[in-house]
Amino acid sequence: MIKPDGVERGLVGEIISRFEDKGMNLEKIRKLTIDEKLARRHYAEHVDRPFFSELLEFIISGPVIAMEWSGESAISICRNLMGATDPKEAAPGTIRGDYGIVVTNNLVHGSDGPESAARELEIFFG
Repeated sequence: MIKPDGVERGLVGEIISRFEDKGMNLEKIRKLTIDEKLARRHYAEHVDRPFFSELLEFIISGPVIAMEWSGESAISICRNLMGATDPKEAAPGTIRGDYGIVVTNNLVHGSDGPESAARELEIFFG
């Protein structure tokens, strides 16, 4: 997913190109503004974390681009392309390393495994 800061900054094409350049296949794409109910469902595993309200506030602040990518080792490759969650720790050449500024607005979200991918794809694509 390209988060609101990536959409606002006009980085959608650049981010999609990075995945395509690596050989990933874009299967589904959807632009939407997430409401609080959907955001709570998406971030359910973080509900007890101290940063949960800030996370919700950010993800509902503007449109996002939800995507489904496929390809050999798609989850691990896409997560490597995104870089570390904190842009200050993300390697140059990664999306967050090249464009990220702060951890709360880190441009992209990617599923961390097959189970979370299935759950998140169901949330955003039915």
